[in-house]
Amino acid sequence: MTNDFEEVRILDNFYQTSSFYPMPVVLITTISETGVTNIGPYSLVFPFGIADQHAMMLISRNTSNTAQNVLRTRKATLNFIPYDKKILKNTVKLGFPGQTSEEKLNDSIFTLQPSNGKMTNGKIPKYVQESVQIFECTWDDGESFHYNGTKDESHFLLRIDRILMKKKWHNALVEGNGKFPSLPIDYGYRDNKHFWFSEPRTPYSEALPKGKGVDLGTVRYQADRLDSDVHWTDEACAKIVAIPRVFLKKAMTQIVKQAEEMGVTTLTPEIMDEIRDKRNREKRMK
Repeated sequence: MTNDFEEVRILDNFYQTSSFYPMPVVLITTISETGVTNIGPYSLVFPFGIADQHAMMLISRNTSNTAQNVLRTRKATLNFIPYDKKILKNTVKLGFPGQTSEEKLNDSIFTLQPSNGKMTNGKIPKYVQESVQIFECTWDDGESFHYNGTKDESHFLLRIDRILMKKKWHNALVEGNGKFPSLPIDYGYRDNKHFWFSEPRTPYSEALPKGKGVDLGTVRYQADRLDSDVHWTDEACAKIVAIPRVFLKKAMTQIVKQAEEMGVTTLTPEIMDEIRDKRNREKRMK
C-alpha cells in the first residue's frame, strides 16, 4: 500500500541521505588569513536565539575555510541569495572542498562589497551584492557545541549584529503587503552526482484560528494586576483576546513596557494597533 510507512536506514548526513529535508541556501563570507574574502555555501544554518538573544546556529566541517576563518576572526556574514539557476550553479561550484579562498574567488560570479557597518572586535567580511538579505554576525565563543565531543564538526553560535535587506523587500516586510522574495530550497547532495534545489512558490496566508484564546474577563483580570500605572480600556483588552493563555501575561507585560517608553498612560485600541505593529517604527521613519 502506498500509504504504508517503511523504515529508512539512518546514514551520515541523514538530513539529505535519509530524508527529504528543505533547507536554506546561504553564502557565508569570511576573511582568510591573507585578508581575502572566502565564499562558502551552506544550508545547515538555522535560527537559534529568537527572543532576547538573536542568533543563528551554523554547522560546518571543522577543517573548512569558513570554520577556520570564524575561529580566527569571530566574524561571518550570511548572504541569502535569490533563486536563479545561474547563481545556484556557481554556488555548487564554490562548495567543492579543498579549494583556497583565492581559487574560489577566481571561480565566483558574485560581486563583493565592503560593509559600512561599525567594526567591533574585528573587521566585517564583505557581502554578496546579489543577495536578497544579509546577516552580519559575530561568533559567541563563550558557547561551545560539540556532538559527543567530536572535533569533526564545528557548531557556531552566531550573534546577529545587523540585518540588511534590498529596498524592495524591506518595503514588503514593513508594509506586510504579501510579497515575498524567491529564495531557493536545498534538498542536498542525494545521489552522489547532483545537488538538488527547488524553486519556491508564492506563499499564501491562513488566518489565525478564532475562539482559541482567552475571554475579555481574563484579559481584564490580568490587566488590573500588572505592576504599572498604564491603564487598559476594555476596548484595548479586547484587542488581545486571541492570544493563547500561556503567552498572555508576557505579551501584556511587553505591551505595557512599550506604552511606558512612548509616554502613554492609557491604552486605547488605536495605541494597541500601533504597539502591536512590529514594523511601526520603520513605518514612522518612511
